[in-house]
Amino acid sequence: MKDWEFSRERPPRTAVVGAGSWGTAMAAHLSALGVPTTLLARRKEQAEAVRSTRHNPGYLRDLALPQELEVAVIGEYDFSRAELMVLAVPSKAFTATVEALAEHIEPNTGVLSLTKGVEPDTGRRLSEVLHKVWAAKDPHIAVLSGPNHAEEVSQGQPTATVIASEDEDYAAALQEILSSESFRPYRTRDVVGVELAGAVKNVIALATGMADGLGFGDNARAALITRGLSEMSRLGEALGANPLTFAGLAGMGDLIATCTSRHSRNRRAGELMAQGHSPLTIESEMGMVAEGLTAAPAVLALARRLGVEMPITDNVVSVLRGEKEMQESVRDLMGRPSRPERH
Repeated sequence: MKDWEFSRERPPRTAVVGAGSWGTAMAAHLSALGVPTTLLARRKEQAEAVRSTRHNPGYLRDLALPQELEVAVIGEYDFSRAELMVLAVPSKAFTATVEALAEHIEPNTGVLSLTKGVEPDTGRRLSEVLHKVWAAKDPHIAVLSGPNHAEEVSQGQPTATVIASEDEDYAAALQEILSSESFRPYRTRDVVGVELAGAVKNVIALATGMADGLGFGDNARAALITRGLSEMSRLGEALGANPLTFAGLAGMGDLIATCTSRHSRNRRAGELMAQGHSPLTIESEMGMVAEGLTAAPAVLALARRLGVEMPITDNVVSVLRGEKEMQESVRDLMGRPSRPERH
């Protein structure tokens, strides 16, 4: 039997690292499917509140958590128990988290990353971070991405997603475990494309939120989504991704959801910026992480190293850094030299 070989009949003992909205929703989903799951919070007071009330006081407050779901503090959990680790921490905390856990995980542990973004300082994909930091433990790694708002997943609303792993058998095992009447995972081997799509779509959602906040309409939103998809695809092509990935759930699907939904943190962050709020205070004002604020500079730096043109991302970063006013960025984007439509 393979060391990661689990199934619906033999579900893995699972630890969900990160008790924010997405971690809470996924832990509840897994537990409801009969997977023995522990939700791991960073703070002891949060863990105790969740245990005593069966609600997460900071996230998805209306979600009643299954009685079978265990709750613990990350620093007090025995990771030798976990056959599958689900990582649901913000991208800016991702490297520090996996470095802290490196000595505690068992060899050949299964890993599923839910985090969308890239390493802020280097632009490395997060699966690359995992492979480097946990190299001595030889983990089995997959990433999950798609139009998956935690609020809707927690309500059992129909949702589709993509699981990407270089090991298709491992992805298929995770696909079986996660599937339900309301949650439908697909699988792919294109880890590069799925991870890049998950990072870039948040940057384009910031731009869409800015446009919404400036009072622009459907035409502007559609243009940003479509040309944003082109930027995503060009960057992916430069790094060897499958172009078809960007036409699927992880690409266009997640881009549409993130750029249009009332649940979208990144769209809301862009909207708040257009209303005069500082990028430095937006996350504390929302009480949630907007991954695009971290991803935008890292994605732009990566694109420049590769010689990939990403004008929307470039202008988002200029606005975040205070180098341009939003209206100036609009003029710059609309006034670029005429050319054939390229994808």
